[in-house]
Amino acid sequence: MFDTGTTAFMIAATALVVMMSPALALFYGGLSRRKNTLNTMFMSMFAMCIVGVIWVVCGDSIAYGGDDPFDEAGNLVNAAGLFFGGTDRLFSTWTLGELTGTADLADAYPGAVSVAFQASFAMVTTAIVTGSLAGRLRFRALAVICILWPIFVYAPMAHMVWGGGLIGNEYAIGAIDFAGGTAVHICSGVSGLVLALLLRPRSDFGIVSYRPHNVANVVIGAGLLFVGWFGFNGGSALAADGFAGLAVLNTLVAACAAGACWTAIEAIQHGKPTLVGLCTGVLAGLVVITPACGYVTPGIAIVMGIIVSPICYLFISKLKTKLGWDDALDAFGCHGVGGMVGALLTGVFALPELSPTGVGGVLFTGDFSLLGSQFLAVAFTLVFAGGISCVIGLIAKAVCGGSLRVSREIEMTGLDAPVHAESCYPAFNGLDC
Repeated sequence: MFDTGTTAFMIAATALVVMMSPALALFYGGLSRRKNTLNTMFMSMFAMCIVGVIWVVCGDSIAYGGDDPFDEAGNLVNAAGLFFGGTDRLFSTWTLGELTGTADLADAYPGAVSVAFQASFAMVTTAIVTGSLAGRLRFRALAVICILWPIFVYAPMAHMVWGGGLIGNEYAIGAIDFAGGTAVHICSGVSGLVLALLLRPRSDFGIVSYRPHNVANVVIGAGLLFVGWFGFNGGSALAADGFAGLAVLNTLVAACAAGACWTAIEAIQHGKPTLVGLCTGVLAGLVVITPACGYVTPGIAIVMGIIVSPICYLFISKLKTKLGWDDALDAFGCHGVGGMVGALLTGVFALPELSPTGVGGVLFTGDFSLLGSQFLAVAFTLVFAGGISCVIGLIAKAVCGGSLRVSREIEMTGLDAPVHAESCYPAFNGLDC
């Protein structure tokens, strides 16, 4: 029989993570140009709805079904299990007792809660990808990406990190990731970048200075994401225990430290700190602590928050433009770069007594093995997610008749009215920056 306290905790965590998708829509919508507000928000909400169904149909089975790839002696007995789960849970075909928790299970909460919690992760991760593509993507292309990406990129990554596959298994790479530095943030960030490169830059990229059109929505969205992240990281303990409490505290202080550091950087660089910069710093701090939140002390979480801000700031404010990468709303700059920093710092700062493998970071043990595992995990995630996303982008391009983009006329006048027949600003008629 399931534990009612843990079940209630996991339901609450699920609700918080589900909230992150509309919160991301608000955040992205505020960052976007006025003429694309609804289209930008639509992409996050559409991804949420499509992926919620996809996960029940096949995502849960691909991520967490099937048999273990290794036997108890560490011998490889199921090579496919390194990369994919199985087909035994298609359409979430658990028994009624497993779904409701009335069966005699070792799990502390019902299977239905597990499916919902993991679905909420897939939903917001796919929504993150859309931030790189804002302002020029055709709806048909969006639909193809939202259907194929969670099936062929996110679900296999979740299996490899948390389902006993290649990345997280102690007999394979042996990397650790408490709540999704690799499976969520690096995966979505690099996928968004690859798809943005296929999509090509917006027509006036590098010519017009893009400015967030609604800073209030940016703040509201960032604030809701901050709150939702406590369910994201705390819920990843999968129990209402000390690891969940530690994850929540580390999440809090890393985000605050990163936000304060970003503000200081802007004040030094430009003499005027911005509210958008502060919110971006907070999100970078949330991203960097995600893989390590259950494995480090609060003091280390503060250090990680301070480290990530200048790195993400440098990429977003300097390198992106120089490289010509039109990562429209900085999905890669914040999530991809921040996730890589967090995954690698986990290999530096993780405490051996908190590590699920018993292998700690190099700072406390002098052993570079965990850092090496984290590096391999990052490298594999970049190659796997980037490569499969490129294929998905090419499929979407073929489905769309050879072009992922809306017409130049629609792009210049804005996607809201032509694509959705509605607008946040009905009185607005013209170009904006």
